[in-house]
Amino acid sequence: MTASPLFEFALLSFISMFTMVNPIGVVPVFTAMTAKLSPQESHRVARKAAFTALVILLTFALTGQWIFRFFSISVDSLRMVGGIIFFIMGYEMLQARLTRTQFDDETTHEYINDISITPLGIPIICGPGAITSAILLMNESRSTMEAGLVLGTILIIIAFTYGLLLGAKQVTRIIGENGNKVMLRLMGLIVMVIAVEFFFAGLTPIVRGILSAS
Repeated sequence: MTASPLFEFALLSFISMFTMVNPIGVVPVFTAMTAKLSPQESHRVARKAAFTALVILLTFALTGQWIFRFFSISVDSLRMVGGIIFFIMGYEMLQARLTRTQFDDETTHEYINDISITPLGIPIICGPGAITSAILLMNESRSTMEAGLVLGTILIIIAFTYGLLLGAKQVTRIIGENGNKVMLRLMGLIVMVIAVEFFFAGLTPIVRGILSAS
């Protein structure tokens, strides 16, 4: 028995957004950056960071088509670029690297009141991969139901991320450093597979157009 196209799209949306947002990978960074804050302050940072990421993702998801028209961007080109971005991020995750950005004590202390927006909200939770994925998935949707699934997936994943951040210290103790690295590598492998699919889904129509024109 084959799965329905709607279920397949929902599964693709969830896996794509989950691996790009990478809620589990956010936890160690959040824990390190809020180590000197009180529980109440940490919860406030988590709430503001999650809200910031949610607003940015929903904005790009809903305005992606207008962005395409304004900049004359081809969906197929974005698929290829998205595939490349996903592949690079997947490779880094496969190496168990949480983020390229390094934060020292001085920088963290200096921006302690704004870390919820930058860098936690953007780009750690809502990075270029998550934004690209939201735009691509919305443009892949063929009906209002599929578009609703994408928006619902974003809401669910950000809510899950917020929940993890609230219990960040407990989660870190449960899965441990090795468990976190294993999860990163597994999600990295999934991201790289999705990247290949996106890249060739964009490349094939372009090549066909070139061949037919010649």
